[in-house]
Amino acid sequence: MDFSLFYFSDEGGAADGYELLLSGARFADTHGFTAVWTPERHFHPFGGRYPNPAVTGAALAAVTSRVKIRAGSVVAPLHHPARVAEEWSVVDNLSGGRVGVSFASGWNATDFALRPEHYADRRAHTVRTLQQVRSLWRGDALETVDGNGKSCTLEIYPRPVQPELPVWLTSAGGVETFRAAGRAGAGVLTHLLGQEPAELAEKIAAYRAEASAVGWPGHVVLMLHAFLGADDDEVREQVRAPLSRYLRSSLGLLLGSGLDGKRRVDIAALSEEDIDFIVSRSFDRYYDNGGLLGTVDKLEPAVAAFRALGVDELACLVDFGLPTRTVLDALSYLDDLRARTALAAATR
Repeated sequence: MDFSLFYFSDEGGAADGYELLLSGARFADTHGFTAVWTPERHFHPFGGRYPNPAVTGAALAAVTSRVKIRAGSVVAPLHHPARVAEEWSVVDNLSGGRVGVSFASGWNATDFALRPEHYADRRAHTVRTLQQVRSLWRGDALETVDGNGKSCTLEIYPRPVQPELPVWLTSAGGVETFRAAGRAGAGVLTHLLGQEPAELAEKIAAYRAEASAVGWPGHVVLMLHAFLGADDDEVREQVRAPLSRYLRSSLGLLLGSGLDGKRRVDIAALSEEDIDFIVSRSFDRYYDNGGLLGTVDKLEPAVAAFRALGVDELACLVDFGLPTRTVLDALSYLDDLRARTALAAATR
């Protein structure tokens, strides 16, 4: 099982800006972690520190030398494929060939103020953009139309270091996205918001079947909230308030999104008591079953269980509201879990 760090902070979090991102990346770079992921979010405090993962990726390239630098995710329908390929080729050069990109279709209609014409067909647009970016990355030309309405062909510069761009599709849980990723020969980046482990296992099986048909073994990345310590009761109380705030901050977006055919819920119509109940239940579920929260001893079996589902990599979301110094000090426990589970797998 690979371990990576994932960032998706609430803008109302730590006051020291990007220190957790940069210092966490330095730790990951020197302690055997696989990658550092940063997202793309717009026009909302939830995730609002990350409007462009290529910009944060460039910063990470400057302070690391080994760890992979990945977008989790680029919202493909908001961008021209040539622009995506250009930006990430720059980061690939800055990093010496360490980038990877997960492509997402987007789910918040407000984000599409940038490209409203792509909202209706955003899922098809995402797969198409993934393939176009891959093609440009390999050195192929893109046929398009210039400002005068004339046909032209585009190639990207600078040329990337890696001959092939590692790519994933981001899924909020829809099995069709898993299948599309398999057919495209791409990885999958997903989470446990709105899906249970047993459901995830079925979707991974569907993904592997499609991937196998095109000769691709597949790669599944699972994003999980992560904070470890020496005592489980102490960890629970440390994360209760910040994780509850984080869940509350994301609630309006998630309930109102209608993701994967789920009924839309207007959070403004809910009472404070209803919201408190939802957040409380969500916290209990996340702490006990939906994350890497607790002690190393407690979480070793959880890592094995995720591996049994078919997960290849755990992307550990560490910036959900705890003080920066507290999170950085606790990374040693996460590293211990990474090392222990790697040793256990090697000796099986």
